[in-house]
Amino acid sequence: MSGLVAVTPYGNEAASTRVRVFDWLYRLAPDTPIHAYAGTRNNSPLTLLAHPLAVIGAGRDLRALASSSIDRLLLHRAASPFGSGDLEARLLGAARWRVYDFDDALQWDPGRSVTSLLGSNATKCIRCIKAADRVVAGNDVLAEWAGQFARNVTVVPSCVDPFGYRMKQTYELADPPRLVWIGSHSAEKYLRLFAEAFLEIHRRTSARLTIVGQSHGRLGPLEIMTDRVPWKDGLAEQALCEFDVGVGPLNDDVLSRGKCAYKLLQYGAAGLPLVASPVGANATVGTALGGRLAGCVDEWVDQLAELLSASASYRREVGILARKCVEDSYSFNAWTDRWSAALELDVRDTSSVVR
Repeated sequence: MSGLVAVTPYGNEAASTRVRVFDWLYRLAPDTPIHAYAGTRNNSPLTLLAHPLAVIGAGRDLRALASSSIDRLLLHRAASPFGSGDLEARLLGAARWRVYDFDDALQWDPGRSVTSLLGSNATKCIRCIKAADRVVAGNDVLAEWAGQFARNVTVVPSCVDPFGYRMKQTYELADPPRLVWIGSHSAEKYLRLFAEAFLEIHRRTSARLTIVGQSHGRLGPLEIMTDRVPWKDGLAEQALCEFDVGVGPLNDDVLSRGKCAYKLLQYGAAGLPLVASPVGANATVGTALGGRLAGCVDEWVDQLAELLSASASYRREVGILARKCVEDSYSFNAWTDRWSAALELDVRDTSSVVR
């Protein structure tokens, strides 16, 4: 087998694999075969049990791939939810040029593989990093850690295509004002951390919070001000501009410090002013986009209140700055050279790049 092959743990409905692998390959190497395990959004036990034939086929295909000769391999996070890294090591060992990509703090994740009692997700991540020729990390925190185990580490943030987003046109507040958060149900816990602040803003301004994602509806007191829009492909690109302020709360722990601030980039691509926790990449990206940083409940109240009471012209200025920053510093176009070099991918012919 020759050319580039990609292996991911999820299908393209999972944000991580979509942004880190599928979107890049659709732009630069659309004929690349992608082994996306069972093709599901996640690999929870319930999900895998619901797709037994896909799981059986994925294991068979990956074992066959590991026994072949691969020119270049891009492995994102893990090949399989099973095992302690043996399959991943075999896949990487079968390739001439081995690239491992990760965008989350897997090294600090105490969770275990679905069936493995031998090692954690962290163990699998470390094995992959040691076996790779090059490691692509989603931010500086992850890259610094990976540097303990690999000499060849490069940073490529989780990029967006700003030209695929509708830009916000009017910055007059909706009635009532509309806050927005986009993410997975597992991350809704971060909203609950600052529930007191959101409820205070609701009391003062009647603002409502919209969750874009697969929500479980378990926000406790926040339910009185919360609306939900199920995520679907292309929704964020078209709908985010309809809101007034994007929010990105996080807890200040090692897992959050490894996150890549992707939702902030989505807000910026749509021209939204934003408020975010000053944690890890959130702090770097939030500052670059001209967003407000808030570390405690009182700061969240103050920053949201100031944005909502500011003039429409001020919010417009902030939104335009955020959009330009995404175009210049966090778009696929801005990082094409770095990403393609990491994979030794020749993109001198960029006719397939989506602009």
